[in-house]
Amino acid sequence: MLRAGLLMLVFASCIGCGGRAGTPAAPAGGGKGTIGVSLLTLDNPFFKVIGDTIAAEGRKHGYETIVVSGDNDVAKQGNQVKDFIVKKAAAIVLSPCDSKAIVPVIQEANAAGIPVFTVDIPCNEPDVKIVTQVATDNRGGGREAGAAMIEALGEAGGEIAILDYKRVESAILRVQGFREVIDAHNAAGKPRIAVVAELDSGGAKDIGFKAAEDAVQANPNLRGIFAINDPAALGARAALEKAGRTGVAIVGFDGQPEGRRAIKEGKIYADPIQFPDRMGATVVEAIIRHSKGETLPPQTLIPTRLYRQADAEKDADLN
Repeated sequence: MLRAGLLMLVFASCIGCGGRAGTPAAPAGGGKGTIGVSLLTLDNPFFKVIGDTIAAEGRKHGYETIVVSGDNDVAKQGNQVKDFIVKKAAAIVLSPCDSKAIVPVIQEANAAGIPVFTVDIPCNEPDVKIVTQVATDNRGGGREAGAAMIEALGEAGGEIAILDYKRVESAILRVQGFREVIDAHNAAGKPRIAVVAELDSGGAKDIGFKAAEDAVQANPNLRGIFAINDPAALGARAALEKAGRTGVAIVGFDGQPEGRRAIKEGKIYADPIQFPDRMGATVVEAIIRHSKGETLPPQTLIPTRLYRQADAEKDADLN
């Protein structure tokens, strides 16, 4: 009888350790659990700021945070998410390496009852449940970039190239906003701005360099380049310098320190700048609100601000 009672006590204790199936277990140390974060790449300072801010804000509210780099590899990112699921993370935050190919593993997290949030890069595919998306207003920022390009080219207009990155939704939205403004400018009968090349930049300096090099060689009358982020813009600037090309205006996107310094030096004309620290803090706030049962909007968009040389000259962080 005593033995049976002990067995029942052990069985009941084991049930209490695990929680309900599909529900992330509470950590033994009394914290609120772990936030698993997989970002597009940590080689880009923009994403590192997001990750560092999530970790810092999460710590303030009792969460541990694991931040890993997807390294632009959706298979690697998928394995990282699977690891978060095994660890019974309290929440998963993603900047998808590929918004379509990541769907099956998000569905696995959904089935495990782990809330999924996206930051910067959305996943708008059907049949997945994303609690909320926190992002820059990328389309609005693209419109600001278009306005900056028109301003940089002045009355003459001319030929321009776009260095895109069609694997990620945020970059697609930037190009859409940019083209909307350029198309409206042309439709108004103003000096025509012609997009003569749209090439893949990979969102990286080395690929952006090669893309800009190809665009310059194929288009001797090129007057402007719009790059979807600062690494691609800096790669484009290096390509122009190597080719000895002057008078080609570059408009980037991000506002990373290296990009802002290039703007101060006149190497990049302007950037719609993003606020990755605000994005990271907003994601943690969303996780906390969701944990309390609040209903969140499908997305929270954080506006960009156009940053020119005059802004850089007053930027205390660059001095």
